[in-house]
Parts: sequence; structure tokens; C-alpha cells
Amino acid sequence: MEVFYQVLVYNSIVNSEIKYRTIKIIIMSTGAKNNGTANIKGSDQYKKEVGMMNLENFIAERETISDEPFPVPDNELLYRFEQLYTGAVNDVLREFCLLNQALPNRIMPLREYKTVAGFAFTVKSAPNAMITGEMEFRVHMLDAMHENAFVIWDSSKDEKATLWGGVMTATAKGKGVKAACVDGGIRDTHQILEADFPVFYKYRTSNGSLGRCLITHYQTVLQIDDVIIKPGDVILGDIDGVLVVPRDIAYDVLVRAEEIKENEKKIFDWVKAGDSVQSITEKGGYF
Repeated sequence: MEVFYQVLVYNSIVNSEIKYRTIKIIIMSTGAKNNGTANIKGSDQYKKEVGMMNLENFIAERETISDEPFPVPDNELLYRFEQLYTGAVNDVLREFCLLNQALPNRIMPLREYKTVAGFAFTVKSAPNAMITGEMEFRVHMLDAMHENAFVIWDSSKDEKATLWGGVMTATAKGKGVKAACVDGGIRDTHQILEADFPVFYKYRTSNGSLGRCLITHYQTVLQIDDVIIKPGDVILGDIDGVLVVPRDIAYDVLVRAEEIKENEKKIFDWVKAGDSVQSITEKGGYF
């Protein structure tokens, strides 16, 4: 299978037109689960960037975007995740030795949401005084948004602009997007609340984005603090925050989390029945 991974990187303004340089890496593999055996086709650009370092496996692990199908339909998978909560799923990720899957706790839910689940649609922006080209690139990004997407927006630690508002909410909801998580600012809060669309955010301000930031990438790999997010990963959000489940293990995580939910029902029944802590522990319960 060939995976074409293309990144548009802001380069310059020429004759009032925004220019991007394109880095294209072609990854050859026998499937999404290649355990680091992918072979990166060499190019002059690639060789220039890596020099004498052997980075093929590292690039494959970091930049390969999986399209591995699930054993069940997508809608069923998301529905079953929405019957769970982030705490239980996070505990399962710990069993998989993944301790850095929760997005930072500065990102808060706008409301006390029950669990919403979707597939990561990633966006990256950065503070920038330029305006030219921003709206065109934003249109392409919005056109690419798809049903069941959970937007994850990395603002490159912007503290001034809003990246999500009322019109973005209406557009996303109309396309069947499930939720948005912005590591940055939002505005038009009343409109978002009236739309009943789940939003997770860092801060609120009336500042717009034009003239303060530019969208530089979408549907690319992100890193927010210690968390790696790839397009197509399963994203969960609830009152306790936002959690990233890598796509290739999402179904296994789901099944195990469903087991934990059933186990906790037993524990709550034992507590309600007045069983002692010692008795509950001896039966395999925990606190």
C-alpha cells in the first residue's frame, strides 16, 4: 500500500499571493500495522533533510496515517464508545502502556457533556499578521470536513485569536461533524450553545482570527503537549476532557472498556449492598 503524505508549509508572500512549499513523502508498506518496517522512498529533499541519519522507521511511525478498517461499522463503533466515559477508556489505554492520550487539562468542555465520539479531523494554525490566502485555505479545510469528524485544532499556543465561532459551528454541524476541540480561543459562545454542538476550548475572547493567525495545515499529524493525534484516530470528549484513542487499537480498547463498565456495575452493587472494602477487594473490586 502506498500512503501519500503531503504537508503544505507557509513559505512566503509573492505579489500579494500566499505561497506554500510542499513536502511530499511517499511511504511504502504492506499495511497500516507495519511495526516500523515501512520503507520511505528516497528523494533529494528527503536526503537533504536527514543527511546521514537513519530516520525511515521513525518517520513511518510518526507520520503514517492509518486507514485500517474496524471489525464493525464506523457508526456502531462510535455509538458504543459514546456509552462509555473517558475515565474508563483512559484506564484501558494505561493497560496498553499509553499514558499520554488525554489532551491537556487547560482544554475544558463548554458544557457538562456526556460522551461524544468521532474521528479526528486535525487542523493546525499559528499566530501570524498576514491575511492574504487565509480565507481560501479555510474554505478548502471546511470542504474537507466530513461526517462523524471530531475536529482537533492546534493553535501553536496562540493566546490572542479565536479559531472557532458561531458560523464555524453551524457549518460543521451541517456537515455532520460530531464536535470540536480547540487548543485556543472561541467566541460567539451564545450561538454555539444554541446550536447544541459540543465544543472544548482553552479560552474565550471576542478577537477574530483574521490578521492574528493563519491556518497552515489540516489533516496532518499533530502534537499537543505530549499527545500525538493523527487523522482518523478515535476521539472521545465528555465533562472530564478529551481523549485520543489510536485508530489501530481502537476496537480492542472499546471491547476492554466495555468489560470495565460491566465490572464497575458489580462494584457499585457491592458498595450499595454494604459489602466491606476488604470483601469487595477480595472479589476483585477496586476503588
